[in-house]
Amino acid sequence: MRLRNLVQLVVAVSIWGVTTHLWAYDASPNIGTAEGSCADVIFSAFTPSPYSYEKGNEAAPKSDFSFLASKATRIDSLKVTVKDEKVPVTITPQGNGYLVKGKLPASATGSYVRIDILAEGLTLCQRADGWLLKVAK
Repeated sequence: MRLRNLVQLVVAVSIWGVTTHLWAYDASPNIGTAEGSCADVIFSAFTPSPYSYEKGNEAAPKSDFSFLASKATRIDSLKVTVKDEKVPVTITPQGNGYLVKGKLPASATGSYVRIDILAEGLTLCQRADGWLLKVAK
């Protein structure tokens, strides 16, 4: 009888331990975070290419720039800035996303500048990205 009670106790504690782990399981732990809900908002194909010390590449003043935004990007929320100055852009549907084009402002001459991109995803999460350029004089 004593062994039977001990086995029942071990089984009960084991079942309790397993069920508490199951209740703690979250099937979608990243919902609401940038990594989860905004994972499909991607910016790529930056042109001109990002500055590299090894390559020593420079962009011309007032030159055009472009990048691709994925289909999960809410285009009406897209903002592009250079040196805290909002840059007007044109957005064209292309393939599985959007081609975004703009022009470097006149204030971006003879210095390093970052083209900053901010947009929302379809779930209203925010995603930021950008790239560094060295602009010639």
